[in-house]
Amino acid sequence: MAKILLIGKALFFTLLCLFALNCRAQDTATEIFDSNFKTLQIAINGNYLTPPILNMQAGDAMTVEFDEIAEDRRYLRYCVQHCNADWTPSSLVESEYLDGFNMADITDYDFSQATMVHYVHYRLSFPNNDLYVTKSGNYLLKVYDEEDPETILLQARFYVCEAVAKTSVDITTRTDIDYNEHHQQLSLGIDCTKARVRDVFTELKVKVIQNSRTDNTVNLSSPTRVVGKKAYYEHLRNLIFPAGNEYRRFENTSVHYPGMRVENVEYHHPYYHATLFIDEPRAYDQYLYDQTQFGRYVIREYNSANSDIEAEYVAVHFTLDAPHYANYEVHLDGDFLYRRFSPESAMTWNRETDRYEKTLLMKQGAYNYQYLAVKNGVGFTSTIEGDNYQTVNEYTILVYTRQPGDRYDRLISAAVAYSNY
Repeated sequence: MAKILLIGKALFFTLLCLFALNCRAQDTATEIFDSNFKTLQIAINGNYLTPPILNMQAGDAMTVEFDEIAEDRRYLRYCVQHCNADWTPSSLVESEYLDGFNMADITDYDFSQATMVHYVHYRLSFPNNDLYVTKSGNYLLKVYDEEDPETILLQARFYVCEAVAKTSVDITTRTDIDYNEHHQQLSLGIDCTKARVRDVFTELKVKVIQNSRTDNTVNLSSPTRVVGKKAYYEHLRNLIFPAGNEYRRFENTSVHYPGMRVENVEYHHPYYHATLFIDEPRAYDQYLYDQTQFGRYVIREYNSANSDIEAEYVAVHFTLDAPHYANYEVHLDGDFLYRRFSPESAMTWNRETDRYEKTLLMKQGAYNYQYLAVKNGVGFTSTIEGDNYQTVNEYTILVYTRQPGDRYDRLISAAVAYSNY
């Protein structure tokens, strides 16, 4: 009888997680679905300023942290979903890509201390004793309330890499369309000698991502040439990226005095308000180097030993003094908006001030951001920020393979390269 009860309990848990996985199946981006949740961050081996890629051979560890604006904790759980290279759900069943039940409780939490906005800070580490992935590829980690497994509260993308292929990257500003002007061009070499790939010409899928943006990801199918087990991607038009500009930044690490790029800080119940200096377009300005973090952010309260629970939530006011772009939407871009063009990231045109404006509730810290002119779901840097060949950009190159008979895309290489370093 005990054995039957144990099997029944396991089946029930599996069904609960299946409900959670199927919920909002069309949404596969890093995203928060419940507005009470804020500040979703992913760190690899404690580093928040790197792409969320786990190396299967290196024993990497991932930490996921987030807050809920609330007075008390929730009983939260999470599960993981395996996806193909294009982020559609793969055909693998859970037992094929997981060691353990696809459900785990989030038990690491703490309450905010001495803050005007009360919140609960949650943290989980992955992999762990409850869940361990056994296949490479793309993954979604989904969080839900244990009493409502059909409603996903938030989810985070991450990658698991076999690291059995080697990728070399060359980045030049002397491109096939201009010479030290507005673009950067990549050339790739992928060595699959140890990667169990039979035909490197037909069995590779390559993705190139600039500064973690999802709107302008480049997908490559066939290489330009192959030498043995090495594939080369050279002089391809879609490997020429607009160079963009260095990310803007601000720091609101104190509610008692203005930080970097903050004009003033005031308290108006129920929030502190940080008004940033007015931004202007930089499309025609001279390039100025500024070491940024490619759109990422770090939570920090200047006088705290534990900013995770002692940092305040502040209403941050952005203003862009620019003409009205009739053919574009203007969006804020950065990790704090999860690289999505949504109502939350969209700037509002104020007819009275002739400026774009936006107010967001943000946790204290140091932030990177930029303004993108968006049309048909693609953001353009040229309109507002400008494109300067000297800009330091981060490029992530992901190499997948699927041989005949395989039912999922293996991630065999992940490389990160920087221009002008």
